Amino acid sequence: MTAVSIIRKIIVLAYLVHHVVATNSSYEGSFQLVDNAATRTGMRTNKGSKSRRHTPPSPAPPKALKQPPPPPALPSPLQPPLPPFRPAPPSPLQSSPPSTSSPAPLNPTSPLPPPTSAPLPLTPPGAPLTLSPPNPPIISAAPAPSPPLKTNPQFNFTDQRLAVVFPVIQRFKRSITLDPFNVTGTWVGSDICNYTGFYCSNPPDNVSAITVASIDFNGYRLSAPSLDGFIDQFPDLAVFHANSNFFSGIISPNITKLRYLYELDISNNIFTGPFPSSVVGANGLIFLDVRYNLFSGSVPPAIYIQNLYVLFLNDNSFMSTLPATLGSTQILYLTLEDNNFTGPIPSNIDKVFSNLTEVLLQNNKFNSCIPYQLGLLKQVTLLDISKNLLTGSLPFSLGCLQNAQVLDFSDNMLYGLVPDPVCRLPNLVNLTLSNNYFTLVGKDCWPLIKSGVLDVTNNCILGLPLQRPIIECLFFFAVPRFCPHIEPHDIIPCKLPPPW
Repeated sequence: MTAVSIIRKIIVLAYLVHHVVATNSSYEGSFQLVDNAATRTGMRTNKGSKSRRHTPPSPAPPKALKQPPPPPALPSPLQPPLPPFRPAPPSPLQSSPPSTSSPAPLNPTSPLPPPTSAPLPLTPPGAPLTLSPPNPPIISAAPAPSPPLKTNPQFNFTDQRLAVVFPVIQRFKRSITLDPFNVTGTWVGSDICNYTGFYCSNPPDNVSAITVASIDFNGYRLSAPSLDGFIDQFPDLAVFHANSNFFSGIISPNITKLRYLYELDISNNIFTGPFPSSVVGANGLIFLDVRYNLFSGSVPPAIYIQNLYVLFLNDNSFMSTLPATLGSTQILYLTLEDNNFTGPIPSNIDKVFSNLTEVLLQNNKFNSCIPYQLGLLKQVTLLDISKNLLTGSLPFSLGCLQNAQVLDFSDNMLYGLVPDPVCRLPNLVNLTLSNNYFTLVGKDCWPLIKSGVLDVTNNCILGLPLQRPIIECLFFFAVPRFCPHIEPHDIIPCKLPPPW
């Protein structure tokens, strides 16, 4: 090590010590932006447990025509990742435990592991689902005629619409190569409404008719080479759930013709290839779940501005960026975690994704600095952008996230001050900033450290235990870091409640 290098490191160390002393002596009067007219909106809790998932509420399932018996009990606690979603915007959420592992690859010869996102309760396959699109079509005065009758003389169908889908079901049955619970053993005869996994109701265009309204194969561990020519052949289908099976192949572009389809869940299967572009243009969809598959490539920007409330893309191999030039989206729940998304977080994220309630972006490759506009997502309760390549300071504007319960910025390259406005969030349950390079902590943050709400382990904060070695911090700060076109991090674009 040369003398110049030694002198340089001594200078950097002296600067850090001087910066700590100078900042602690002048901090109290530097960033106190308080609105005396504002009042606190809630009480801080000192719970130390971290919540990684919140789930949309699931109303009691409506009454259906008939209910088939539930499938045999599974040998392992297989739980699909999400309950049936209703079009109405969700009410306040409840926490569920965190999940840290990744799903094991699916193997038709071994027991299927449960999805490794947080276990979420799901209406059992025997419970009925309803035909209830988010924006019901205008019903004409005269009922629409049922499809032409094509019957087998040995069968007597309740409705012509059931007769039309009967050969579709039988053809799909013959393509199934794995059925450990003999689900297809019930797909016999003309009583389709009693087939396991199929649910009937009255379609909006003819309330006197009976049709297949929803299909729920969740957890049946079926295997078939393709769903093409199956889903798209049910003209009145509103809900298709097939979580935790071994389906592959493609999704037919003809599903855009299904006028009532509003929920599509093909998560935890073995689909490969590019994003299923067939769902782009299915404007009735409000719920799309393709997580835990083997999809790759880019995500079409148009998917963000459809009428979706829920978009789950996590645990694939997508390589894309967050769009910055689109109009506003109505997405409430967005999960992109465990992919290969890159680029910066858009500075207009508050305009494009203004309705976001839960945002999971962890374990990707997002880079650059955090824009202060992130603090303008007023509805957010859960925000996780850990395990990325973000750098720069933590924006003071995050103190505007008055509904936030869980914030996780760990495992990045953030540095500087942990600001007081963030630590004063009234509903904060967990703030994780570990494995960064922060050097200072605001005075209102110390109580959160003591209570376990704030985790700042493995940083560069002098006087705290479990920090990085001093030499590691010196090497980090010896490299200049900056973010172009980023506004000052101390902007506070809202009225904050008074300090404690």
